[in-house]
Amino acid sequence: MKYQRGYTLIEVIVAFALLALALGLLIGTLSGGARQVRAAELSTRATLHAQSLLAGLEMDGPLRPQHREGRWEEGRYAWQLDVRPWVDPQPPATTQPVSPVDPKLMQLDLSVRWGEAPDQQLHWRSLRLVPPALDGGAP
Repeated sequence: MKYQRGYTLIEVIVAFALLALALGLLIGTLSGGARQVRAAELSTRATLHAQSLLAGLEMDGPLRPQHREGRWEEGRYAWQLDVRPWVDPQPPATTQPVSPVDPKLMQLDLSVRWGEAPDQQLHWRSLRLVPPALDGGAP
């Protein structure tokens, strides 16, 4: 009498369990990658909006101390811009008199937020040189 060799029920169950585990890991990796791509897209869009805002800042008139805020893309992105005179955190050892005809530095702080998570926010800090006649009387 010849016995037929085949797979036992236990071997088939173990094989299916290993296949299910491998597919679960693969799907988890792919969905994590999709989340990262989506987060990168949102961050890139926020960066493009911010660059556009900063590039066109002087179009509205002379740069002067102010606080502005607004929204883009029907409220998906919220932004806040603070413009103020720049203050040197470490003043020079020798103080020189400041001439009223010297250009001034203005500090721009721009924050862009989207979503609810704390990592869904970008912040830019920049300095702009403002001619004395256009600085709005900032010290």
